[in-house]
Amino acid sequence: MSNVPRWVLLSSGCAPVLFTAGWVLGAHLVGPAYDPVTQTISVLAAYGESGFWVMTGALLALGICHLLTAWGLRSVAVPGRLALAGGGVTALVLALLPAPISGGSLRHGTAAAIGFALLALWPVLSADGRESAPWALRRVPSITATAVMVAGAAWFLVETQRHGDLGIAERFVTGVQSLWPFVVVASCLRHAKVPQETRV
Repeated sequence: MSNVPRWVLLSSGCAPVLFTAGWVLGAHLVGPAYDPVTQTISVLAAYGESGFWVMTGALLALGICHLLTAWGLRSVAVPGRLALAGGGVTALVLALLPAPISGGSLRHGTAAAIGFALLALWPVLSADGRESAPWALRRVPSITATAVMVAGAAWFLVETQRHGDLGIAERFVTGVQSLWPFVVVASCLRHAKVPQETRV
């Protein structure tokens, strides 16, 4: 994993920071009319909302970060890199196809579902069965990451059905998905510094 360039740490690290900053600032611009506990992030990106340009910019930045990270993770399994890149593309699509301010959109919802699926699958598709692999790419952490994301999605669906705290559930699962690439990159770079004979 020594051929993972250090700049990938920047692209992967910016993803969760910019995405979180987007919905925090977007919610601030909308004001008390927006409830982050019960409303989704997509509401902030709806064309016509006060902070739609902030959330749209955050989605564009997230997509670009994921694409750059997928490109830079050269030693990671190709299926995993493709899934991460696909997640980046869907973030760009979500920015270009915002949900209408009046309600949901089939195109927007479909793109969001595809993006979630790709980003939930990329950890397990990137798994490396070797004991000498970087920690975040080993089977147990990879499967655990995917399981946590799937559990978060199930929570989101439950909250959607009961009209509950879907805003919190969505922020949990998207937060984990935006952070995991950084964990993988940091693990790969740290792994490259450890002498081979000391790796466990």
